[in-house]
Amino acid sequence: MIRQLPGPVKVGFEATGGHEWLLWTELTDGGINAVQLPPAHIKAFALSRGTLAKTDRIDAELIARFMAFRPEAGRELPDENLRILRTLTTRRGQLVDMRKRLKAQISVRSKQGVSADFEILNNELQAVLDAQIDDIERRIEDVIAQVETLADKAELLRSIPGIGPISAAMLIAELPELGRMTSGEAAAMTSLATVPHDIGAMRGRRSIAGGRRSLRHVLFQASPVATCHNPVLKPLARRLKKRGKPHKLVIIATARRLVKIANTIIKTRSDWQLQPGE
Repeated sequence: MIRQLPGPVKVGFEATGGHEWLLWTELTDGGINAVQLPPAHIKAFALSRGTLAKTDRIDAELIARFMAFRPEAGRELPDENLRILRTLTTRRGQLVDMRKRLKAQISVRSKQGVSADFEILNNELQAVLDAQIDDIERRIEDVIAQVETLADKAELLRSIPGIGPISAAMLIAELPELGRMTSGEAAAMTSLATVPHDIGAMRGRRSIAGGRRSLRHVLFQASPVATCHNPVLKPLARRLKKRGKPHKLVIIATARRLVKIANTIIKTRSDWQLQPGE
């Protein structure tokens, strides 16, 4: 039916937690331009039009009008290797969260004086999670190594002090646009751009919002390492601490600078190196 429509056709749909991937794949394989749209953008667009009702017909009309208003919006379907890599990185993140919760439960139970049988069960479960995480990390390395473009990108990212194999894999899988955007856009996409709240002469408190939160979490973990080993970020963190900035603000600032460096590295396709004056 879509092919029978006159002229070029572009299909847009909201992200639905993975349920849209089959449709996305079928449309793309059929030669139809299909893009995934952020639900938050559609909701904001509906509010700007004063639309409060929600039905399938109304949603379809909103998406069509939104795409006409912002034709550049939306993500195209990643290639198969990126889809596999993203599946692996997502699964690893889920297992790491499970392990984190298990360790917290073990810590609480140890204070309650649980029996040795429970300790054995906890240790066995933690060993299973550790083994699965190690296996997925090996698979991630294999996927990256088998594709020359991914391997080259990973090598460039790993040349940056503070970015390790997992951080590089997450950036490749979750931010394929890296290197094709401005530094500000890279910070916004990773949920690290500051959002002002100013009214007249009042200067409100800045905050971070939006973007792809999974990337922000990974960069938060990479940031403390970078502040210890990266000769550009180390003095930045030191200056912020001397000015009395909160620890979380230091982490955000260094993580934002880190992703900007990564974006420049991929754009220029040159290994990281300390520039004079930095």
